Amino acid sequence: MEDDHDIDEEEFEFSRNYFLAKESGGKSGKKSARKLSEIDLLDEQDLRTEVSKIEPKHEKEIASLISSYKSLYNEWAFELRYGFGLLLYGFGSKKTLIEDFASTALTEYSVIVVNGYLQSINLKQVAMAMAEVLCEQLKLQPRSSGGSLKSQQPFNTRSMDDLIAFLDGPHTQESECFVCLVIHNIDGPGLRESESQHLLARIAACSHVRIVASIDHVNAPLLWDKKMVHVQFNWCWHHVPTFAPYKVEGVCHPLILAHGSASQSVKTAIIVLQSLTPNAQSVFKVLAEHQLAHPDEEGMPIDVLFTSCRERFLVSSLVTLNSHLTEFKDHELVKVRRHSNGQDCLYIPLSKDALEKLIQEINQ
Repeated sequence: MEDDHDIDEEEFEFSRNYFLAKESGGKSGKKSARKLSEIDLLDEQDLRTEVSKIEPKHEKEIASLISSYKSLYNEWAFELRYGFGLLLYGFGSKKTLIEDFASTALTEYSVIVVNGYLQSINLKQVAMAMAEVLCEQLKLQPRSSGGSLKSQQPFNTRSMDDLIAFLDGPHTQESECFVCLVIHNIDGPGLRESESQHLLARIAACSHVRIVASIDHVNAPLLWDKKMVHVQFNWCWHHVPTFAPYKVEGVCHPLILAHGSASQSVKTAIIVLQSLTPNAQSVFKVLAEHQLAHPDEEGMPIDVLFTSCRERFLVSSLVTLNSHLTEFKDHELVKVRRHSNGQDCLYIPLSKDALEKLIQEINQ
């Protein structure tokens, strides 16, 4: 009984001290006048360099964990062979694990790798590559119709529907030919659009396709409906936390503790612009100068840009201008947004400082 009494006294004293501290803090405590904007942030490249120097911890435990996953390779390969898709999730980069699985247990497959963590991905090119690989496999089959395959229409001229039909076709009955599609971060920024996910689901459902993918975003399952999960992708979910750093996947994402990384954005833009023609660079400069001169506007209307470029003899037609704009958009140098009056306007997704540095580099 005495012990219980002592415990009650300790709890009472703790509670009393807690509320007294809160009360005194409310009366005499001063609020900080510091602002988040006053924090001196590092340059993104400097911060990435410092992050790379952090020594890993618990290496033995992580190595043992990865070894336990490797013992599951045969089980995963069995699931793939019988028509399931493998979906790996859990904290940590799964890129190295998936690539090791593909090179170790999928030697009988032809493997196509897609890096979903990139900003833009052309799924038609992916489907074309898969179709070409499958075609080469079928030509090696002793009883396949090799002659008819050689006489078929080239894959680069086919529609997406035709490519999917080829991947799903009953080309041979004697032996199985599969193309394995490995997707690092199927929930990445380059694949999150509904249209991209539905195309991937159609590809995954093809009879000659097997899919291995990873997810990391907490809302990734919201990308799919019931049919996509259970019929088309036919996922087998595997929880495989690796605790590995997202070194490669994180390159495309800005760091929270870094400033706008203007220097890094400028370097990237310069590399892209140097690969374009002098006329294209001049067109980009016209747009950049307009954006700096009119910072309050939502962008530059296409017709205004065309008029300005034609007066400077940079383009002779709207077709020529559109070809330059397509290059800019593909490399994400220029984006389009709807003006408040309903007109589409062009803008460069860089800060004022970054844009000024970029123009200086172009003028050199």
